[in-house]
Amino acid sequence: MRLTAQRTVLSSALAGVLVLGAAAGYAVSADLTGNGDARRIAGDQTSTVRAELRGGAARNVILLIGDGMGDSEITAARNYQYGAAGRLPGIDGVPVTGQYTTYSLDRSTHEPDYVTDSAASGSGWSTGTKTYNGAISVDVDGAAQKTVLEMAKANGLRTGDVSTAELQDATPAVLVSHVSDRGCYAPSSSACTDADRLETGGPGSITEQLLNTRPDVTLGGGAASFADTARAGQWKGKTLMQQADARGFDVVTDAAGLSGATRADQSAPLLGLFSGGNMPTEWNGAPATRTGGTEAPIRCAANPAHTAAVPTLKAMTTKAIDLLDAPSAKKGFFLQVEGASIDKQDHAANPCAQIGETVAFDDAVAAALAFAEQDGNTSVFVTADHGHSSQIVYPGTTTPGLTRTLLTADGAPMTMAYGTAPEGGSQDHTGTQVRIAAYGPGAANVVGLTDQTDLFFTMRDTLRLDPDKELPGAPEIRSVNINDGAVLRGNKTFVVTLDAPAKYTYIELNQGGVWKTDNTKAPGSTNAGSKPTLKIDTRDYPDGTYSLKIDAVGIDGRTTEKVLDLEIRNH
Repeated sequence: MRLTAQRTVLSSALAGVLVLGAAAGYAVSADLTGNGDARRIAGDQTSTVRAELRGGAARNVILLIGDGMGDSEITAARNYQYGAAGRLPGIDGVPVTGQYTTYSLDRSTHEPDYVTDSAASGSGWSTGTKTYNGAISVDVDGAAQKTVLEMAKANGLRTGDVSTAELQDATPAVLVSHVSDRGCYAPSSSACTDADRLETGGPGSITEQLLNTRPDVTLGGGAASFADTARAGQWKGKTLMQQADARGFDVVTDAAGLSGATRADQSAPLLGLFSGGNMPTEWNGAPATRTGGTEAPIRCAANPAHTAAVPTLKAMTTKAIDLLDAPSAKKGFFLQVEGASIDKQDHAANPCAQIGETVAFDDAVAAALAFAEQDGNTSVFVTADHGHSSQIVYPGTTTPGLTRTLLTADGAPMTMAYGTAPEGGSQDHTGTQVRIAAYGPGAANVVGLTDQTDLFFTMRDTLRLDPDKELPGAPEIRSVNINDGAVLRGNKTFVVTLDAPAKYTYIELNQGGVWKTDNTKAPGSTNAGSKPTLKIDTRDYPDGTYSLKIDAVGIDGRTTEKVLDLEIRNH
């Protein structure tokens, strides 16, 4: 087998044609006619495989999801970019592989629904619980299921959620929220039910819950939902973007801003919003049509909408890893990365955009794998949420559905077919099992046939997460050293005891709502730590009825308030 590293060998039919992004793979020469020329392995692999099966714990886990990336989608991208005998450097470079099942459950009967959507699918690997199509990390009865990101954060790990979709889309949403309908993007979304809405006692929309869950790094599209206005709670009347700003998020909106980010933690989480909706695809080309298979083969082109201001998935992945892998961090991190528009362009029957997103996803996988290999204590899992409908059919033909013929890196025609919707419609998911691949501790758990829910337990156990630990909420005011209605004389120090140190605690003395003093002004007072104080001489104030107002503000901006009435009586 004559391998040519670091370049793609093109036939004369492709001379002078740019092969987008094909700089880092392995491609095979045009001559595959000899005995063994098409082999992918050289000799017995037993010792190689044995060396990749490592038990024990990992400090970090990186999960990469190619949305809708079934075996057909992987094969099409490999054929186009590197040739039939080539290799995708990232996806094909993850050493331990298996397959997993993806079915969801019928909400009413609880029987298998053989074709999942991304919401039920993502809920499976995020929580370990099967659920119905459209559900975001709730079970078939609507009960919230704790996610692996929430567990990681509760156990002290740093967390990240990266996607080329809207951040409210199903795959990124399953890590940070719990709603009964995936369309509950923002407070005004009609898909939100009373069980979801903040104003009716629910946890809020996906965007509101994202702000509460507060991953250290969140990158993707979906800026439009942040323009919506909160209808209840502490930030009622403010837009969700205003809320993000008030809660200390560092918001960046383009590639330069992302590149310049140097810090992301709970005091200043990084929120990257690079598009109002889904981020633009990296490639584009003619969609499949009723006659596209018999038309002249085409090459794919760069998408002009994906400007230099839009970060690539590889750039977002690399920056997320760099920020989460902080030298000062006592514990590791959990990061999910999604290549979302493999699925979206499969729905649109656009083979060039679909393949371009698969290649872009492969670049991100390669970056994650390179980090893991260098780090030595990171597990990488690469998979899809479900299969899709694109197929490779006989070249230059049409089908009863839609087709388009591309010219691959081999200089050969490859016809892509889409047959589950008419032209202009949305192609369907399929119920096939999909590939899962892994590197690092825990990789052996993907071998053979598993289910999506197995991946949750593999990641949880590889990170040694305690599932019973809870995420911190707003600060809890455990006690104040005076009782409601207390009568005070002389010098007095008010001491507030919290369950944990807050970002700050504001203690104010007022009379009839009129400010008299507070712990930012009164000498000897404190507003930090878990026991903030307000020190006063009550003789500085006329006898009468007063109120002590306490606001304990958490690191995430959530506030707990307590008001006590008291009387000053020195005469």
